[in-house]
Amino acid sequence: MNVTIDRSGCVSCGTCWETCPAFFEQNPDDSFSQVIEHYRMGKNPAEGSAPPELDPCVTESADLCPAQVIRCE
Repeated sequence: MNVTIDRSGCVSCGTCWETCPAFFEQNPDDSFSQVIEHYRMGKNPAEGSAPPELDPCVTESADLCPAQVIRCE
């Protein structure tokens, strides 16, 4: 599953990295959500590819995001 985060709309609530810490993390510089380096597409912290075993928690993170900035395709 491909995942995109609209980091400019992120409110740094922590829901995604608390719900799915194997895929999401907080950027130490700007505090916004990002994809952990292992799953990034290129070097873009806002785009990643989730393996099938992480699909449930990635999807749950997107559903729970209060700013609705996580897109899963």
